[in-house]
Amino acid sequence: MALAPRTRPWHGIMVATALPLRDDLSVDHDAYAEHVAWLIANGCDGVVPNGSLGEYQALTDDERARVVRTAVEAAGDGARVMPGVSAYSSVQARRFADEAAEAGAGSVLVLPPNSYRADERAVLAHFAEVARSGLPVVAYNNPHDTKVDLAPALLARLHHEGSIVAVKEFSGDVRRAYEIAELAPSLDLLIGADDVLLELALAGAVGWIAGYPNALPATCADLYHAAVAKDVETALPLYASLHSLLRWDSRTEFVQAIKLSMDLAGRRGGPCRPPRLPLDARQEAAVRAATEKALAEGHR
Repeated sequence: MALAPRTRPWHGIMVATALPLRDDLSVDHDAYAEHVAWLIANGCDGVVPNGSLGEYQALTDDERARVVRTAVEAAGDGARVMPGVSAYSSVQARRFADEAAEAGAGSVLVLPPNSYRADERAVLAHFAEVARSGLPVVAYNNPHDTKVDLAPALLARLHHEGSIVAVKEFSGDVRRAYEIAELAPSLDLLIGADDVLLELALAGAVGWIAGYPNALPATCADLYHAAVAKDVETALPLYASLHSLLRWDSRTEFVQAIKLSMDLAGRRGGPCRPPRLPLDARQEAAVRAATEKALAEGHR
């Protein structure tokens, strides 16, 4: 299958990386560097450090900065790194974006302001401030958790004002893909949830900010490339086979679930920092069964 050229740093499979922690819950930067290099060697285009899957909310500012530097060095090409720079304060988000630029990253990912239900003026000002870092900004629309919805009309305005180049769409409403394309044809749509990958790829997505490639990068790469090529005959059986795992990416316990799948796949998932707690027995059994089934079917 001929792959479409990756012409922009935020295109392709950008893995929202899980962060390896030691038993004392300190960050294992050596293990993280190895993980970033391994993902790229196994068919992924780049990484997104300091996203929700990377537990950015539980990291200190210094830890966040070092994680970005580690990712850029391990990737071997800063264009392959899209740090999450989300923060309650626009000033802080801008500072994280400036640090990402200084580290050599190719783009940044940012949520809208979400310490309260921000109105449109606040959203526009927030993204404009982050964009002043000079790096391309990918908006992250997650209205379930932030309670701030970047609806298609607002995304179009942000794009027309030069504040964003793409959106990670996590609303789960695949109908929005078509409205976004109508209102802002040059705004790039990125798949934001693993369990709507096929639907958004068929609707024209040019990238995937992905969770489950942390555990199964090669199979996820095969699925993504078939989906964006509109090769439904290849993509649909893979998608159906993996969907019981991919659905965990949209659940509250997604970090713990993906880390458990990594452990089962022979990678290093490990613990999470509080307030995230280990999966309960029922959740662990479900993730374990789905992962072991995928591995038994040859998914890697």
